[in-house]
Amino acid sequence: MSLPSVYQNKFAEKLTILNDRGRGVLVRIYNIKKTCSDPKTRPPFLSDKAMEPSVKFINKKFPHLDVRSSTQHLGPVHKDKGDIARALAPFYHSFLDVLEFRDHVYELLNTIDASQCFFDIHVNYDFTKSYLDLVVTYVSLVLLLARTEDRRLLIGMYHCAHEMTHGTSDPSFARLGQMVLEYDHPLKKLTEEFGPHTKAVTSALLSLHFLFARRNQGAEQWRSDQLLSLLSTAGTMLSPASSDTMACEYLSLEVMERWILMGFLVCPGALGASPQCLDLWRLALQGSLYITLLRDEALQVHKVTEELLSSLKGFGKRVADLKECKEQAVTHSGSLHRGRRVYLRGAVRELEALLEDQPGLLGPKALFVFMALAFCRDELSWLARHAEHVTKTKTPEDFADSHVAELLFLMERLRSLVRRRVGVLQRYHVQYLARFDALVLSEVIQNLSVCPEEESIILSSFVSSLSALSVKEADDKEQFDFTPLRLDWFRLQAYTSVAKASLPLASNPDVGRVMNLIVFHTKLLDSLEELLAEASDLSDLCFYPRPVEKMFVATMEEPSMLRYSIAFPLLCSHFSRCVHPMCPEEYPHLKAVALGLCNKFLEEMARQASACIMDACAEQHNLSEKLLPKHCASTVSKARNKKTLKQPAKKGEPQRDKPGAESQRKDRTLTTNMDKLHLTLAELSLSLNHVPNFTVFEHTVTPAEYLSSHLETRFTKAIVAMAGYSQATQEVARPSEVLVGLSAYMTFIQSLGKFVGLDTGRIIRSVLLQQTQPRDAAGEQTLTTIYTNWYLEALLRQASTGAIVLAPALQAFTTVPREGEPPFSAAEFSDVLEMRALAELLGPYGMKFLSDNLMWHVGSQVTELKKLVTENMDTLVQLRSSSCKPEQMAALLPRLTSAENVLKRMTIIGEILSFRAMAQQGLREVFSHHCPFLMGPIECLTDVVTPDTDIQVTLSIFELASAAGIPCEVDPALVNVLAGSKTDGSSLEEDYKVACLLLVFVAVSLPLLASDPASIYNTEVDGYNNNIHCLAKAIIHVSAALFTLHNKNIETHLKEFLLLASVSLLQLGQETDKLRARNRDSIVLLMQLIVAESSFLTVDMLETCFPYVLLRNAYREVCRENLLSRVPPH
Repeated sequence: MSLPSVYQNKFAEKLTILNDRGRGVLVRIYNIKKTCSDPKTRPPFLSDKAMEPSVKFINKKFPHLDVRSSTQHLGPVHKDKGDIARALAPFYHSFLDVLEFRDHVYELLNTIDASQCFFDIHVNYDFTKSYLDLVVTYVSLVLLLARTEDRRLLIGMYHCAHEMTHGTSDPSFARLGQMVLEYDHPLKKLTEEFGPHTKAVTSALLSLHFLFARRNQGAEQWRSDQLLSLLSTAGTMLSPASSDTMACEYLSLEVMERWILMGFLVCPGALGASPQCLDLWRLALQGSLYITLLRDEALQVHKVTEELLSSLKGFGKRVADLKECKEQAVTHSGSLHRGRRVYLRGAVRELEALLEDQPGLLGPKALFVFMALAFCRDELSWLARHAEHVTKTKTPEDFADSHVAELLFLMERLRSLVRRRVGVLQRYHVQYLARFDALVLSEVIQNLSVCPEEESIILSSFVSSLSALSVKEADDKEQFDFTPLRLDWFRLQAYTSVAKASLPLASNPDVGRVMNLIVFHTKLLDSLEELLAEASDLSDLCFYPRPVEKMFVATMEEPSMLRYSIAFPLLCSHFSRCVHPMCPEEYPHLKAVALGLCNKFLEEMARQASACIMDACAEQHNLSEKLLPKHCASTVSKARNKKTLKQPAKKGEPQRDKPGAESQRKDRTLTTNMDKLHLTLAELSLSLNHVPNFTVFEHTVTPAEYLSSHLETRFTKAIVAMAGYSQATQEVARPSEVLVGLSAYMTFIQSLGKFVGLDTGRIIRSVLLQQTQPRDAAGEQTLTTIYTNWYLEALLRQASTGAIVLAPALQAFTTVPREGEPPFSAAEFSDVLEMRALAELLGPYGMKFLSDNLMWHVGSQVTELKKLVTENMDTLVQLRSSSCKPEQMAALLPRLTSAENVLKRMTIIGEILSFRAMAQQGLREVFSHHCPFLMGPIECLTDVVTPDTDIQVTLSIFELASAAGIPCEVDPALVNVLAGSKTDGSSLEEDYKVACLLLVFVAVSLPLLASDPASIYNTEVDGYNNNIHCLAKAIIHVSAALFTLHNKNIETHLKEFLLLASVSLLQLGQETDKLRARNRDSIVLLMQLIVAESSFLTVDMLETCFPYVLLRNAYREVCRENLLSRVPPH
């Protein structure tokens, strides 16, 4: 389309390109300022001591730097000229971009002035907005450049390095240096530059007067106007929300404030020229103490403006006005914005709830959504900016808000609602554009008094494009693209806003108003995300981490706000919008900040939620603990004495509540700790469940996983804490009590499915599986390690000293009471119930670890026994060959050394194996209960093993059976341990010989037990007071393992043992020393225990070498002595 020369200025294109370019240059200068102010990112040679002379010289002489005659000062630069030029080139070219941008802005502003353009935000919105944006961007860039302290040094050092390398200076250096000097006092220079542009800037700003006054209202006025309320005018709820100035309705108040204050800052002469300008300026000064230059770079507007006006003549009255406005802002701006936030919380909550319930209202009331988002965004941005920069104030509560999370959350809900219901918006506005907007625009065109051909063609094309739309396109989800239409309208605004336009827009404002409405409706069809960003972008909060963190902390301390706390992590998903294509080097830093903040927020939320869960679990644990049998003694005692006379209660004795009393409540308003925990948990769960996941800088974040991780860690620690293990005092909780507590914890955690979308089964399995290992995922002790250490170090060690006795009749270890020692009941830790509980807690893996540790101790004892056998090798060989010569045996026995030591070590082995057998029995019962379908096949497999089965196959089957707790003829774990404890340097024959002689040593040493006063068979415990009944298990299992290793017949060697033991014990009958034979009857009973323990020996085998009548007489004598010992003395 050919256009007249007046249209060749391309204002629309230039404004669009320069605004985008200016934003990019602004970001680059900001990045340079931040990079050089941080010691971690500052170029190293700028801080190098060797460079100090050069740095001082450049700063002093800039921009007149004679490189050739200043080699003395610039020597360090010359040395590293290549590195300096490469490192500083991006900085230098960024400053060149500023110079280039300034030139283009000068040219465009002068052309606009020459064209005497018309500006009115209500009519030519895009043109006016772009013009004011360019002015503010340029002013911000100059002010930010002046704040970059190292600008001279960066430009000057690069210039020197460049000239040293290429022999000539950069062509642009002279102009660049001059620009930097000019902007050392930026505001003074800017007022000179904008003097010619005052008329244009003022006319654009004055068009904001009515709009800014209407938008800049307090909460009371909003409340009386029922702002954002759909219910206040319920009768018109279905009527489309429309305005003559659609885009102005959601235009940021902060942006308008910046336009006004920066505009009059560089055009102060306008303040005295028009009362309207003065009113507008005064109104803008009362709303904020700081305005944004870029991101967290703010301008203390009252201070800067006062300094400027004080330096100019004739502005005394304006300085007085300024001070008055400053006082007003300091006193009232905080409460003004606090009131707005309070109102917005209620109004937006109502709006969101109504639209969520009736999404069809989004069509006619879409404008309300973007207004609400824009208002909330302005208030949040104001709060963060002032919380960061206002350090001293008499009203700190004005710059802190514990309820800000709700505003953030409501904004997120509205954005989500718009995205989910995009179909509603498209269907409604496709029809609106085709059936209303197109007709209104056509009518306006027809009513134009003058409409040149070119403009008529453009406007007619708008009508035809809109009229061609159909709802089928929305139903078919076709992609809309109205970018050309909007760009044509922007161009047309520029063409028709110049002074001599053939179709002056100033005379035909209806065209502008209708087109502004059409532009908004088209954006709802094809640019929804851009529209949402325009109205609600909070990415600048990325640069206010401290205020945002303080807001989050305040939120977490406010119970009613916990449900909205997810808004802070979701806020971090907006921060990727901060990245500008002209400054990609910012990306890693911004990404780290966003992910760091998001992680911090979610970690704290998960920490509080997991702490709440653990506290509730602890409460449930306490309640379940009250039901333990040990707590019912007092209740039983009271019940027994109920019929007796009432005794007065003892002073100081606490009144114990019965279990269940906590559920009785006279008044529902009385809240218990559990009520508070449930409420807190419900609120946090709502927050963590708000979204399954979201994206922050291409990272997918799943909030529930944070809670899962924290819960695993805390649950693990809680389980270990329940054991109450103290290595110093060797105290530990009973396994059954820990199991009760663990069940209480698990029950509550499993119920979390009602609150949080957690895989509680996976958490419980993971934690409990870790407890079956020696160390958990964090490398800390587990229940497996704790109970393994305790049973070895406390219970079995005391058993080896005689303080604890194995009581087969009770199937437990019992404590021998001793005076002066604290009461300790071994039975409470080793009876059948405790072994079952232990197996439940540790599981098969944990029980195997316990078994392996027990077997390691057995192995070490066997190693020591082999050494003792080796010391007595010759004597034992002779004793073995003299089994049929009692006199010769009697003569050889005194030659044996350490016989008592052998018996003691074998007893210790028996104690360990007895405890292991009890633990294995507990494991078998638990395993049978949990996996009966597995236990059956394993038992059947064990039954098919015969003596003819290959030994390796037998051991493999026995290993499987042992893992399930099934007792085996040959203990595979013991075989493995003994296989590793072979004597170094010895042959298999020698090891086999030692194994045989070990049995001989034990057999011939048995009579020595008769002299021990503790070797008395106790019928109550079905054992001996010194645990020698454990010898039977030790002898049978150790011999079975040893001869399995050597692939020898176990039964043959055990028969040999019986023969030697019988001969040795029968000789006790001929003992003349009564002390040595005083417990002969008790010791004789060991023969019966040994036979009963072994599946390889029978009573018939015993009868061949030891008369059963002796056993019967011994039993009778032992029982008689036990009965006599219990008869009270007369």
